Amino acid sequence: MFYVNQRWLGGLLTNWVTVQKSVKRLKELDDMATDGRYELLPKKEVIKLERERKHLQANLAGIKEMSHLPDSIFVIDSNKEQIAVREARKLGIPVVAVVDTNCDPSEVDYVIPGNDDALRAIRLFTSKISESIAEGAQLMTDKQVAEMSAAADRAQAAQEAAAIDLQAEEAAPEAAEDINMEEVLGPGIHKKPVANEDAEVPKAESQTV
Repeated sequence: MFYVNQRWLGGLLTNWVTVQKSVKRLKELDDMATDGRYELLPKKEVIKLERERKHLQANLAGIKEMSHLPDSIFVIDSNKEQIAVREARKLGIPVVAVVDTNCDPSEVDYVIPGNDDALRAIRLFTSKISESIAEGAQLMTDKQVAEMSAAADRAQAAQEAAAIDLQAEEAAPEAAEDINMEEVLGPGIHKKPVANEDAEVPKAESQTV
């Protein structure tokens, strides 16, 4: 998870755009230190840039890869880190904090009563929080994998069903058209037409040989 273990910079959450510019500057200095561009600069310039990089590294190293505002924050001492708590509350970000007797629990969304001065207590709280975060991330990964697998199974089943229907349509003989005589001729008894007896039958002319 992303973290801030040094001084909390004012506006780290509320002035996120400016903080992102500083993070971009830190990444640029890191690239300069690794790709050999420092070797092309004078020593005084390199010392100045390296001092700037260490300053940014101390304050922004834990959030260098954080591309958006956090969904929640965990604070050890809500009284000492009032700036962080107030910025989070202003932006509607839930705050999980260890609250000692000298802290105001009304400023914290999820209160963890405990000692925020003892090193053993701080290690205990942070280890449990980190284990919970790792467990939640694993559950989310397993859920995403299960959803993707279920979606793939449904798509495959749909393709198989469509193939079976197509084969059935190709194999079935063409159904003969059933003609209902009553619908064509109307209701009633229909007889075969009889030839008219009064009609003159032409006589064959005799041919003399």
